Amino acid sequence: MVKVIIPYRPELTELAREFRNNPTPAEKILWQKLKGKQIMGYDFHRQKPIGHYVVDFFCPRLLLAIELDGSVHETDYAMLRDEVRQESTEEFGVIFLRFKNFEVEKNVDGVVKEIEEWIRRNKRF
Repeated sequence: MVKVIIPYRPELTELAREFRNNPTPAEKILWQKLKGKQIMGYDFHRQKPIGHYVVDFFCPRLLLAIELDGSVHETDYAMLRDEVRQESTEEFGVIFLRFKNFEVEKNVDGVVKEIEEWIRRNKRF
């Protein structure tokens, strides 16, 4: 397996720490399912700096970012900003899965199942 090193802006480290210390309810719920290699043995990190941005969850082995979107992501400006952010991060070979906060809050097991199905179809290593 080839280890991919993805650059990031070091000043994002403190911001990522703040995000980890103040998760949204949906992030707390999903993290309980992702941490400790519970998803098919894959290691996920939360609030991971990548390039110029911080992603909610990241699996370095799969180059998979998982983003949770709340209502603040529904404005035209926010959707454009998210698109630019995602495209910039995808330049490093990262692939995104996006879920709405309410999906995680109402059906976390369904979200986990979608993540596992994606891994089965797309695992690289």
